[in-house]
Amino acid sequence: MNFRHLKATAPVELNLTPLIDVVFLLLIFFMVSTTFQKESQIKLQLPEASASQAPEEQRIEVLINAQSELHVNGQKLINSELETVRSALQKVLDGRRDVPLVIRADRGTPYQAVVTAMDAGSQLGLLRISLPTLRSDSP
Repeated sequence: MNFRHLKATAPVELNLTPLIDVVFLLLIFFMVSTTFQKESQIKLQLPEASASQAPEEQRIEVLINAQSELHVNGQKLINSELETVRSALQKVLDGRRDVPLVIRADRGTPYQAVVTAMDAGSQLGLLRISLPTLRSDSP
């Protein structure tokens, strides 16, 4: 019988350095790409709304044409002076201050007429003044 003599081999070593590098890189990747959400400290119970439609908000409309003629809620004013506009707005407001003022002016309206309407509204304490425009869909 031929017995081979087994040679003693060096013990096998497993090098963990590349494995640790890969795990470390994955850890850095997940730390950088994770977003954290800050939880609120106060618990709130929000009110519920019914499906019914809310009433339309009342507003004051001032219409100004190209000749600087002013109309407050459909009533034509005798002139476009600041005192006239302010007294007409005050009559329509009836002591309320939370009503929005919508100023609709023609494209050719002089700038002063619009400023007069805005000035009258701000003197009466109106904070919600808007100037609606048409959207132009030109390319």
